[in-house]
Parts: sequence; structure tokens; C-alpha cells
Amino acid sequence: MILKGKKVILRPIRLSDAERVVKWFNDPEFNRFMLVRHISLKEEFKWIRGVSKNKDTDLVLAIEVAGKHIGSVGLHQINHTHHNATFGLMIGDKSFWNQGYGTDAACVMVDYGFRKLKLHRIELEVYEYNPRAIKVYKRIGFKLEGKKREKTLHQGKYYDALHMGLLDREWKNLSINK
Repeated sequence: MILKGKKVILRPIRLSDAERVVKWFNDPEFNRFMLVRHISLKEEFKWIRGVSKNKDTDLVLAIEVAGKHIGSVGLHQINHTHHNATFGLMIGDKSFWNQGYGTDAACVMVDYGFRKLKLHRIELEVYEYNPRAIKVYKRIGFKLEGKKREKTLHQGKYYDALHMGLLDREWKNLSINK
């Protein structure tokens, strides 16, 4: 499956992407925003193989710009009975931060979730010290629904994880989506 946005192309994750992903996850400037903070190449190979086998519940695509793999975006824990999923996004290549690639990738994936997968709800969790991601999520319509107090430890201090959600009818009414 290939999905195209205004700035990005979303394509299946390949085993050849693994080395880049491991490099990103082992970079403290990047991984402080992630639930998983360090991975090995062996773990990443196993994860990629697992995702490709679980297409019914996990849709994860690589984000590509001009032929360069810069991150990934996904819908996880897709529940076809209740029509919901959990959203995830990462731009691992820091030279592509703050240029709208994450917003474009998020819009493409969320739109696919609502239009093609017929989801009713997409939710996510983001750490409070990640204002760049929070801004993206709010821009594309996610609403703050609550927080998990002091869920993550970063540089010796505990931080909250914010829980955000977006409903299909909210997505349809957004001007960014038209």
C-alpha cells in the first residue's frame, strides 16, 4: 500500500529501514519522546516482521520524502468491532523536524483510518514535554481527554502523559481536511 500526501509518501516498512530506526531510537534527543527508548537491530527486525504479519490490527507505514525514509506513522490496536485505533507518529530524521512532514503524514494516516477503515475514533498518548507533537495533534483536530499523571521519567523528573482523541465526525468538519 502506498499513500500520498502533499509533502510525503507513506509506504510499507522494509527490513532495510531497520538500521535507521535503531539509530533514531538510540538517540537521546529523539527517544525522549518515545515509550521505547533503546532498541537493538535484532529487536527492530523482529518488530518489522511482526507488524507485517499483524496487518489486521496494526498498520504502520514508513514516511518518505524525495525517496528518503524519515520516520513512520501508524494505526495500532485497530479494533474492527468498536471501530477505533491508537495513533502513532515519529519523525526520526531530525533534519526534517519542524517542516510540516509530520502534520502531512498524520493527516494522510488519520484520513485513511476514517475513510477507508471506517474507524469512529482514533486516540493517542503524548508526553507533556513534547509541545511540537501536541501542536500537530491539536492542529489536525485531536482533543485533550485527560492525562496520566507522572507516567514517564525524563532527566530525573516525572511528567504527565496526555491522552487525546479524535472522532470521525470531528475529522470530517475540519478545514485542514477539505
